[in-house]
Amino acid sequence: MDIKQLKFLLALAETHHFGKAAERCHVTQPTLSMRLRALEEELDLVLVNRGHRFEGLTEAGERILAWARSLLSAHDGLQSEAANCRGQLVGTLRLGMVPLAAIDPMQLIQPLNRAFPELRFALQSQSSERIIDDLNRNQLDIGLCYLEPLDATDFDVIRLGATDMGLLHDTRYFTFEETTTLDWSRLDGLPLGLLTKGMHYRHSIGVSFRRHGLDPSPVLESDSTFQLVQAVGAGLCCAIMPLNSGIEALSEHLRMIPIAEASTQAPMGLLMRRTEPRSGLAEQCFAEIRTLFPESDDMPTA
Repeated sequence: MDIKQLKFLLALAETHHFGKAAERCHVTQPTLSMRLRALEEELDLVLVNRGHRFEGLTEAGERILAWARSLLSAHDGLQSEAANCRGQLVGTLRLGMVPLAAIDPMQLIQPLNRAFPELRFALQSQSSERIIDDLNRNQLDIGLCYLEPLDATDFDVIRLGATDMGLLHDTRYFTFEETTTLDWSRLDGLPLGLLTKGMHYRHSIGVSFRRHGLDPSPVLESDSTFQLVQAVGAGLCCAIMPLNSGIEALSEHLRMIPIAEASTQAPMGLLMRRTEPRSGLAEQCFAEIRTLFPESDDMPTA
């Protein structure tokens, strides 16, 4: 077994096509098929359902794929760590973020790109629980998520505070008189697009509505920020979004008006695992990020 065989299996699982997987891995299709059969023979397992075309992985294949992802991630981390030991900062920074965060992710990525031009970035949108789990399993390097509930003993944390909210709307479809803030009562009766129930940001919005005696009936629910912004741009609804997230800059027609006394229930923060293995790449990037928030206090350990 070698690392290329695992890369071939991952490429096939992601492309669902032998030819496309071979193209991604820069080999011929017969070579890819032969190497995957060799992997199956070595493991004494059938990993791929084969017919006239790719028909998915077997149950055993899915289980082996999970280990392959972990091994490939560890391999990439090893290569980055070796480069770091040679005085280079190269590789991929794996950054996980909740769907609606208190900051524009480019506020993190642009300074890191300037400081470390050889660095690449893998940005994932996940729940706080998934981010914390992936940090613990070394599937992410840095996470931006809610801090409650969180056992801080396992993480270095940069606190960002709570997320303030505003009403995102498209000026071609909705107009509001000149005002610096909106009261919650002004949202009553507006067509709204909201994140799916169960997500922390949606929970905070629900708490605020109930506190003000309101019961919204959203016209659209989605776990995708992109789809919510699409709906706003189509004039279907308005959306309650984080201030300073950069979303309104996506179109000249989008505007954000702050909502009075509107913030998430839990503070947000940037996390990096304390325990080994922890890459030098993650440590240097976290130190660079810390300089962007000089007034943020680290969370005290439990």
